[in-house]
Amino acid sequence: MKAAQFSDTARQSAYDAVVVGSGPNGLAAAIELAKADWKVLVVEAHSAPGGGARSDEGTLPGFVHDVCAAVHPMGVCSPLMKSLPLQDFGLQWEYSKYPLAHPLDGGQAAIMEASVDATAQRLGAADGKAYRRLYEPLVRDAEGLFADMLGPMLKLPKHLIAAAQFGVRALPSAMSLARVCFQDEPARAMLAGHAAHSVLPLDRSPSAAVGLMLAVAGHAAGWPVAKGGTGKISEAMVAYLQSLGGEVVCGWRVQRLEELPQAKAYLFDTGPAELAKIAAQRLPEAYRKKLEAYRYGPGVFKIDYALSEAIPWENEDCRQAATVHVGGWLDEVVESEKACWQGRHAEKPFVLLAQASVCDDTRAPAGKHTAWAYCHVPNGSQVDMTQAIENQIERFAPGFRDVVLQRRVMMCADYESYNANLVGGDVTGGVNDWSQLLARPALRLNPYTTPAKGVFICSASTPPGAGVHGMCGYHAARAVLLQGNKS
Repeated sequence: MKAAQFSDTARQSAYDAVVVGSGPNGLAAAIELAKADWKVLVVEAHSAPGGGARSDEGTLPGFVHDVCAAVHPMGVCSPLMKSLPLQDFGLQWEYSKYPLAHPLDGGQAAIMEASVDATAQRLGAADGKAYRRLYEPLVRDAEGLFADMLGPMLKLPKHLIAAAQFGVRALPSAMSLARVCFQDEPARAMLAGHAAHSVLPLDRSPSAAVGLMLAVAGHAAGWPVAKGGTGKISEAMVAYLQSLGGEVVCGWRVQRLEELPQAKAYLFDTGPAELAKIAAQRLPEAYRKKLEAYRYGPGVFKIDYALSEAIPWENEDCRQAATVHVGGWLDEVVESEKACWQGRHAEKPFVLLAQASVCDDTRAPAGKHTAWAYCHVPNGSQVDMTQAIENQIERFAPGFRDVVLQRRVMMCADYESYNANLVGGDVTGGVNDWSQLLARPALRLNPYTTPAKGVFICSASTPPGAGVHGMCGYHAARAVLLQGNKS
């Protein structure tokens, strides 16, 4: 990936737009503006572009690990990402046989297959029928649903029937939806695992909404990994941006807006507080205070593993899924996700585990494997959760520790040090409750604009939130172009 270091020439040049931060949203914003023939510069504090979409050999040589995001259902469902010719710039998606496995005690497992019908058949007559009833209408209208849901909340959806069908199902808490819809634990646990990606207590709304969206994505397009690592997504986006004439400069940590080159628009792929600090002289005090009051949720404790062989899951189907939800029964997942909101560390944490090497043989030397596992912890936690995580994996994959060659541990502070947007280890860009979904990062008709002309925000702290989908950046760029046309 060719991205220049900062120079006096770059500082002094004039641009149509400058984007601060090179995560997928920052790059998406830059691409949309470059496609409109704007001269664009992306400025990145890290030594390489990508934000949360980077990969490295963080354990042993030849073992490729995703530092943050690992599996990308939204990457293949996002209207923006589907429209970009990233395959021409090296991006290749790889799919495991099953999008998801959720192991249960006694060698059982809930398995999400590619189709709704195949998944339903595994759940028995009653829950299979309920599964079809829950998901078939949503999957059938998935394209319109994602076009509406991956955008501002305060906007009338274009696909009203699909939105209404989703809304009725998404309003309850995940726990309530699981208990009302399903009779048996496999289906209930699988829904809880999907919903745990919301990083919300599962007895609160809108935890079900996130779970439904991820399941629909799995059935509509799959849960793929990027061949060679998540960083390949960023590399492809940078290469495409450069083909449009855009520039990316790394190693430039912006302290004040005034140090940036002259431009018509400045877009911030940063957290709200960082925007408030950098653009302090341009933003009204009342708006700055709203940004500074923005709320962050639980953090993550993550382990990257270099493995001598594949994880020895007791259930064979779990060995063929790139994503494994390790958390047991519904009530266990609910308890785990509640604990981190109460300042506690779950004894049996819900573990999100990715084993990309089951479908991507570039991730490890021949015959070897990688894994990526994290659990949610209180924001800023300094507690080592290695034993708790590995106890959970061993519960469903006896002998797991025997295949571990090397570990890399990242705690909340490590994540915030790695990327200032991950405040206290929160990888979702801020709390996903209703108030902050509707006012993300502050209550405005167009959430990507600020009261300061020419200053915009395009990070995961704007709708639709976290995920490698680029839609925050896309919508921010559209706001820039709309304001530019009016001026």
